[in-house]
Amino acid sequence: MRRRVTVLDYGSGNVRSVVRMLERVGAEVSLTSQPDAVLRADGLYVPGVGNFHACVQGLRAVDGLRLVRERVAAGAPVLGVCVGMQVLFQGSVEPSSGPQEQGIGHWSGTVHRLQAPVVPHMGWSQVAPPEGSDLFAGLEQERFYFVHSYAADEAPTRAGRAPAATWAEHGGRFVAAVEDGPVSATQFHPEKSGDAGAQLLSSWLDRL
Repeated sequence: MRRRVTVLDYGSGNVRSVVRMLERVGAEVSLTSQPDAVLRADGLYVPGVGNFHACVQGLRAVDGLRLVRERVAAGAPVLGVCVGMQVLFQGSVEPSSGPQEQGIGHWSGTVHRLQAPVVPHMGWSQVAPPEGSDLFAGLEQERFYFVHSYAADEAPTRAGRAPAATWAEHGGRFVAAVEDGPVSATQFHPEKSGDAGAQLLSSWLDRL
C-alpha cells in the first residue's frame, strides 16, 4: 500500500523537488497546509529553507506550529528537513529582520552559526550515524547534500533523554540528523542527495 505523505506548504521556497523525490520512492504525496491532510497523513514532511525566524513565521501563518505539535503529541510520524529540522529545537541565534521567534521546542537546544572558515556549508559531506540507525541502514558510508549556515552543535535531549543523533563536520561537529521515535529530522536535503537520499526517504516511508 502506498503511504500518504503531506508536504507542509507554508511558503518555504521551491518544494517541487521534494514532491518528486517522495513520489519516486513510492509515496502518495500532497502539498498542502489543509489541517485534515496534515493530521491524517501517514507521514508529515516539514521542509525549510532560508531564515529560521521567517520559517517559524510562515508556519504560524498556516497554523503549522499547532499542527506539527498535535502530530508529535499523537506519536504520528514527522520528518523535518534543513530549517524544518531546526524549528524542532527551542530557538536559533540567527539574526532576523523581523521578530525573534522561538522554535517548536520538541528538543532542547539552540541552533548556532557554523564555526567554519567558509559559511554557508554548501555541498556533499559524509555523516556519522549511530549504530543501529534505521534511517541510515546501508548508508553508513554515503555522502549527503547540505546547504546551511546554522545548525545544532550539541546533542538534542527531550525529557532528560538523548535521541539518536547523526553527526557531520564543517569547521566543527554539528547534528546532521536526529531519530526520535516517530519524529525524525535531517539537516541535509534528502531530495538533493541522489540515490542515497532516495534510499533514506524510502527507509522513512517503510517505517510509517
